[in-house]
Amino acid sequence: MEKTVSSILPSPLTFSRTNFPERSHNCFLKSRSPFSLPFYKSKLGSFATHLHRNPKLKPERRFKFFAMAAAVASSYTKEELPPSLDATAEPPSLFDGTTRLYISYVCPFAQRTWIARNYKGLQDKIKLVPIDLQNRPAWYKEKVYSVNKVPSLEHNNEVKGESLDLLKYIDEHFEGPSLLPDDPEKKKLAEELLAFTDSFNGALYRDLPAKGGVSEEVDAAFNKIEEHLSKFDDGPFFLGQFSLVDIAYAPFIERFQLLFADIKNYDITKGRPKLALWIEELNKIDAYSHTRINPQELIATTKKRFGIN
Repeated sequence: MEKTVSSILPSPLTFSRTNFPERSHNCFLKSRSPFSLPFYKSKLGSFATHLHRNPKLKPERRFKFFAMAAAVASSYTKEELPPSLDATAEPPSLFDGTTRLYISYVCPFAQRTWIARNYKGLQDKIKLVPIDLQNRPAWYKEKVYSVNKVPSLEHNNEVKGESLDLLKYIDEHFEGPSLLPDDPEKKKLAEELLAFTDSFNGALYRDLPAKGGVSEEVDAAFNKIEEHLSKFDDGPFFLGQFSLVDIAYAPFIERFQLLFADIKNYDITKGRPKLALWIEELNKIDAYSHTRINPQELIATTKKRFGIN
């Protein structure tokens, strides 16, 4: 079970770049390609076919193809984000055929579904409806989602919730790049890693306000992440190519990188090169980077919540 929204810490996270909030769009293609973005978009199918038909392709070549595909698939024009709706806001025209994703800009669970929507290029198909968690409108619980949590998805006159379930639902019911490979071995690892997310997040959140350095449990949790990032050599992500597993972990690992560095003086990437590379490549994906907020706001709010001076 996910935590209630009232207990969720505010949003993302870590930044390897210091010039926040400016970002380099389509950085992989800009720095390494003379061709246009439409050209690469037209070749996405060819990338996948080439990789499928050439299983013995050298790891560095496969890595390059996956990085290129990830950069292209996640490329889009940055949208103007709507303001959060509070208790004074009127509800939208509910169940009128519009697909709506109810999120909070500061909720890591909701951020998962926001990333998936962006990565699949569904900005015009799924409307964002941000909710102010500190002053949420009564109609959200009464008329939209009685559980009163985010995220939730209004689609085909039904409302569904739970972020991991919604990741799979969005992938299966909407067009865009697939978020799960066909390889049975990778699918098996995906389920294992998704099942581990709650234990991982719980262990790290418990350790943040504890006195002293990091616990052995935290070290073990990050070592397990490093181990799983070493399973496949066809890309820098958990399943080689970018997938819903990366989306599930991204909001939390990036938060923990920032928070543990500031509160515990602990570098989660030290001695973990696969994790360091994963974060580096993740930050190149616009569909993800456009969901982050100022890291200093996260640090200040987290310290206040935990009573850390």
